[in-house]
Amino acid sequence: FQPLHTLRAAEKELLPGFHQFEWQPALKNVSPSYNVGIINGLSGWSSSVDDVPADTITRRFRYDVALVSALKDLEEDIVEGLRESGMEDSACTSGFSVMIKECCDGMGDVSEKHGGGPVVPEKAVRFSFTIMSVSVLADDEVEEVTIFTEPKPNSELSCKPLCLMFVDESDHETLTGILGPIVAERNAMKESRLILSIGGLPRSFRFHFRGTGYDEKMVREMEGLEASGSTYICTLCDSSRAEASQNMVLHSITRNHEENLERYEIWRSNPFSESVDELRDRVKGVSAKPFMETQPTLDALHCDIGNATEFYKIFQDEIGEVYKGANPSREERRSWRAALDKQLRKKMKLKPVMRMNGNYARRLMTQEAVEVVCELVPSEERREALRELMRLYLQMKPVWRATCPAKECPDLLCRYSFNSQHFADLLSSTFKYRYNGKITNYLHKTLAHVPEIIERDGSIGAWASEGNESANKLFRRFRKMNARQSKAFEL
Repeated sequence: FQPLHTLRAAEKELLPGFHQFEWQPALKNVSPSYNVGIINGLSGWSSSVDDVPADTITRRFRYDVALVSALKDLEEDIVEGLRESGMEDSACTSGFSVMIKECCDGMGDVSEKHGGGPVVPEKAVRFSFTIMSVSVLADDEVEEVTIFTEPKPNSELSCKPLCLMFVDESDHETLTGILGPIVAERNAMKESRLILSIGGLPRSFRFHFRGTGYDEKMVREMEGLEASGSTYICTLCDSSRAEASQNMVLHSITRNHEENLERYEIWRSNPFSESVDELRDRVKGVSAKPFMETQPTLDALHCDIGNATEFYKIFQDEIGEVYKGANPSREERRSWRAALDKQLRKKMKLKPVMRMNGNYARRLMTQEAVEVVCELVPSEERREALRELMRLYLQMKPVWRATCPAKECPDLLCRYSFNSQHFADLLSSTFKYRYNGKITNYLHKTLAHVPEIIERDGSIGAWASEGNESANKLFRRFRKMNARQSKAFEL
């Protein structure tokens, strides 16, 4: 046995967590050492005297080390992919590009149930990434060939954690302070290429980062937009709430990170000396400095939840026949809600929930649920309208849930614009009482932006934040916090 430090590089490759790699050109402000494990997310910060011991706040991997490690995990798949596409080993050592999906999500209530650890905030934020695909452009070719595509982009297994922080996602200063180094590393990596041995040959990789796994709240925070109750309803286009409720379908994606930065600059300097209202209208609600580039897309999971919440409210309004124009009191509204909950519990075994969640949304958004609700709706034509609304919705939904809509539901994808137009017509006529001058953010996106996003990215579902959300569950599990479950076992 040789002592470890004399092992040859080839043998070191086989040791866990040790991969030699280099960047060309070297990354700015990032140390070239490659045997870096978990680091303190605040490394490089000078500590301050504070009520929270700073070294407990965050842990992370260095971004480039984490990417190398993830690529090494895929080594066999990459070599296999090269073999299948007939690009044998020697032919391609350069020209690999790797598509990365980034997710970041806050989770509430992560207090230790009976731990005696240091005092930390009761909220956490997790930042993670998924390698979505690896493609290669051979020296003499024109077309890129994809040699690896993540089959389950929304599984917690493909979603690699990069940084765990005990901060509240609404605490913009702390969050941006901690994510700052990650953004810096990511920017450095965009300008450089990675040389890493895969299948025994050094190969060069370029990375493309797409921050799509953020819910609307996080996108608005990262991109400097006003909060989600703003009149500027959309993170993809400049539409105001009133416009979006008038014209429900015809919008195109206009916002992007560069434009948001320019708009912030205008907001900050007010070059035309306008009043606050005029200025705000000029920058369309960009009133903070965009901090991290996100890819404007629609978050499929929260879209489901947002739309289910909306339907739940429509059901209540229909039970109470709000369309007749009476102004119902709070008591009346409460009684409709009670009737709806009771009916859903009796016929569909659906327990009422405090906050709409994914599982409830999936059960509520079914033809079966509509039939159950229709039993409480007095007029036959309103029942018909509700059935039609749900029928259209159920034809639209697979398009933004599917990992690959062109394969999984091509006919629904073709019909999407037609269906969404029809759906919008229904809302603006039969359900006018709800959509007069107002519409919810996710409903607007569902109707207006889905086809365009799919045309650009090929999928919405695959780029959603579900992998990160389901890994949140693991995080709770590892911290032995059975929050949100019954408190019965805590004896």
